[in-house]
Amino acid sequence: MLTELRIQNFAIIDRLEVKFGAGLVILTGETGAGKSILLDAVMMLLGGRADQTIVRTDADRAEVEGRFTLKGSEKQAVQEILKREDLLDDPQTITLTREVRREGRTVARINGRTVSVGLLKEVGGLLVDIHGQAEHLSLLDVRAHLGLLDRYADSAPLLADYQQGYQQLLVTRRELAELRQAQADAERRTEMLTFQAEEIEAAKLRPGEDEELRKERERLANAESLSMLAQQALTALDEGTPEAPAATDLVGQAAQALTRLSQIDSAQESLSNQATGLEDTLADLARGLRNYLETIEFNPKRLEDVEERLNLIHLLTRKYGGSIPAVTAFAADARRQLDTITHATERLAELEAAETATLDSLARKGAALSRKRQEASAQLSKGIEIELDDLRMAQAQFAVDFQTRPDPQGLPAPDGGRLAFDATGQDKVEFLVAPNPGEGLKPLARIASGGETSRLMLALKNVLARADQVPTLIFDEIDQGIGGRVGGVVGQKLWNLGRAHQVLCVTHLPQLAAFGDQHWQAQKSILDGRTLTRVTRLEGEARTLELAQMLGEVSEGTLRSAHDILQTAQAGKVTGK
Repeated sequence: MLTELRIQNFAIIDRLEVKFGAGLVILTGETGAGKSILLDAVMMLLGGRADQTIVRTDADRAEVEGRFTLKGSEKQAVQEILKREDLLDDPQTITLTREVRREGRTVARINGRTVSVGLLKEVGGLLVDIHGQAEHLSLLDVRAHLGLLDRYADSAPLLADYQQGYQQLLVTRRELAELRQAQADAERRTEMLTFQAEEIEAAKLRPGEDEELRKERERLANAESLSMLAQQALTALDEGTPEAPAATDLVGQAAQALTRLSQIDSAQESLSNQATGLEDTLADLARGLRNYLETIEFNPKRLEDVEERLNLIHLLTRKYGGSIPAVTAFAADARRQLDTITHATERLAELEAAETATLDSLARKGAALSRKRQEASAQLSKGIEIELDDLRMAQAQFAVDFQTRPDPQGLPAPDGGRLAFDATGQDKVEFLVAPNPGEGLKPLARIASGGETSRLMLALKNVLARADQVPTLIFDEIDQGIGGRVGGVVGQKLWNLGRAHQVLCVTHLPQLAAFGDQHWQAQKSILDGRTLTRVTRLEGEARTLELAQMLGEVSEGTLRSAHDILQTAQAGKVTGK
């Protein structure tokens, strides 16, 4: 529900902060005091139209911020969106912000992060319904009618069972489509897949083979240079030349001299040991070089073979994947596809039988779901017409229109035809109303606006209170064209609705206002030549005085009447009537 609303530099509102409670929240005030402006601000907050004309004179920007507490059935739906967009902070609350700047640019935020207006509207639609503003009314969205009817009918178990079968059918049909497509070009695909698999398998690739071959190619291509360099090193170390003795000979001479030295001066034994160790190291190095020289291969034929093998690996990796493991995996997948094609006829027969059985099962489940909905729709219509009778719309009618359409691929019907279906069943549902006698039932989205619409919405909301997931309802113009007696009835119903929702209502009728759990008054004043709107919470005598002013000029009579209206409303709350 909406717990806090902050408005800054919006039309004649310079700065306003209001904390709302649960239940029925009433907003009153003289015409032009700013009640409608406050609702316009909420509309903008929820993703409605915004332009620079609403920015208060001499201000750079207008800003509206609302803080909502998530408690009811809307909580999961809102959290799923926030998780999807990486916007979830506190799982119990959400903050929406809308800003309009003087140059016309608008900014939308959720939990302090900038988002698109579309996302703001998507989230806002789960939090608030504003009645009297048709463009933001969820009940006017035909797509929402079936969900409302299902929740009213408690058809969730039937729907879940149906949807399980529906998902199974989708899986079956997807595999069928793949097999049929594969069968359609089976010969061409078989030839191609066989060639691909055999080409790869004939190569007998080994993981890491390409790297080993590249190293071998490097050695074979540079065999002469490697041999020359190794021989040079060996000559310098162990063989020597007439002009220069070998390093091992020189180090051997040094080692012998140091050995004799250490025999005379034992303190220099470590030098002798170092020389002996160096002599051994040079001998090991010389042996290693001789061994290496023996491995150097002058083999042009092997070099040619390595080059050919590397070219083959390069060709296969370029065609089937960037590495040897990827090429091997490609071959395995080709074999799997060949196996699928080979057994396609047998599998097709199995899947077609499964599709037929699932369609028959879905038809039975869809029919049961449809019966449940139609039974509930009769109860829903009766309940709404009773509510409308209480609201002095005794001749109004309400009905739920069920439509189906033929589809050759649909669910089998009792008459031998087939019906289109989707994840919700075979029914297309729309709410119809006839507010006045003789007009005939029409789609809810086409009914007249104003107080009549608001009363119809109130009737719908009261009957659908359990099914409706939107936590905050705002009613504007609901008292248009009704008197005090009906106003009391409307107030009672709004208060009842407030047991399941937070209800905000703008009204001019004291009989309606008296039912509020909270009462706020909008007042307009002029300060330093500027018009300002203030909103104040009324309690006790201040509230009685406001109700008296709504009745007419304040006097003992209007004060007494206001007091009586409050008592009557209190008694209505106690009895629930």
